[in-house]
Amino acid sequence: MATNLRLLPAAEEALRAEAQRTGRSQQELIRSAVDRYLHLSSESAPRTEADALVEARLVLPARSRFRQADNLIRLSSGVSSLELLDREDRL
Repeated sequence: MATNLRLLPAAEEALRAEAQRTGRSQQELIRSAVDRYLHLSSESAPRTEADALVEARLVLPARSRFRQADNLIRLSSGVSSLELLDREDRL
């Protein structure tokens, strides 16, 4: 069902900010809120572990959706990605 919804300016801004923060669409957030209000879903817990981390504000939401890398980097023999990440000069 399609419908029009008029929000107060404060609610509109909060919805926009939450959509940006969580990476979910405004439509998805509204649909989820209506479902919870009407007791149609048990979405009291976050959907995934990543959602839980974002909701707990332990990590920032993704700025873009996952995409395959165009160019892969081959590491030299004996070098691991952990060694590349765990370096003093990285800080």
